[in-house]
Amino acid sequence: MDRLESMSILVAVVDAGSLSAASRQLSIPLATVSRKVGELEAHLRTRLLNRTTRQLSLTEAGESYVASCRRILEEVGEVERAATGEYATPRGHLVITAPVVFGRLHVMPVLADFLAHYPEITVRLFLTDRNANLLEERIDAAVRVGPLPDSSLVAMKAGDVRMVVCGSPSYLANQRVPAKPQDLADHACINFDGLTSPRAWNFIVGKDEAPVRINPRLRTNTAESAVDAAVLGVGLTRVLSYQAAAPLREGKLQLVLEKFEPPPMPVSVIHAGQSPLPLKLRAFVDFFLPRLRARVAAA
Repeated sequence: MDRLESMSILVAVVDAGSLSAASRQLSIPLATVSRKVGELEAHLRTRLLNRTTRQLSLTEAGESYVASCRRILEEVGEVERAATGEYATPRGHLVITAPVVFGRLHVMPVLADFLAHYPEITVRLFLTDRNANLLEERIDAAVRVGPLPDSSLVAMKAGDVRMVVCGSPSYLANQRVPAKPQDLADHACINFDGLTSPRAWNFIVGKDEAPVRINPRLRTNTAESAVDAAVLGVGLTRVLSYQAAAPLREGKLQLVLEKFEPPPMPVSVIHAGQSPLPLKLRAFVDFFLPRLRARVAAA
């Protein structure tokens, strides 16, 4: 039995969701796929897959074994890439994730330059405000905005962003500009559900961070729409500084309550820290991180 081949087929079956789907993706007969998985189970003397007519799932032993297979196959791939010269010239495919607005404004411009410098690297950029799991979703690197949990991932700081309250000049001309967070009780507010609670915004009051109740005239699920509504004079909104950078720079929005802002939030670039670090990923980090730091500082 070619154990590496059988491991590869097993992983393909799990990723594809069925034996038949793996057979089609690998362009090998279904009987061969089934036989290879069966040989592994016979060799290990344990069942790896639960098979029914409608679905396929891993047993407890199968989950552990497939996780080990992925690590082994990746290590073998690294050895082969080193032997065939990948570590002389960066090449291969990278999967990168970042928050939606930050990714569009700051990651994409740097990524475009990176691709121009490294023509043998291809990239999938996955923009989401969800913190994707790098190991489970096979992501090479991620940009994160906000505090990071303790983990084995390697994190490199790229700067800080602020959480700001802003409104349009026309709105503020018709309302008393808030001098303290409690004054928000007299203002129409636009709430971005993905960032803050529906009824309160946190501020530094005295020496402590404390929630201050607001009156949301409008609730929306994207930062872009919250900023757009503020520009249109609907009320005050609270977003991350980079999300409102363009209208603030153009004078379409003005900051308020700056001295009560909570501490800045870190921007980080993270990866799994595998050793040896693939040259394509090392090239990306070395190119991307200083340019991202410059953009965050300028913003």
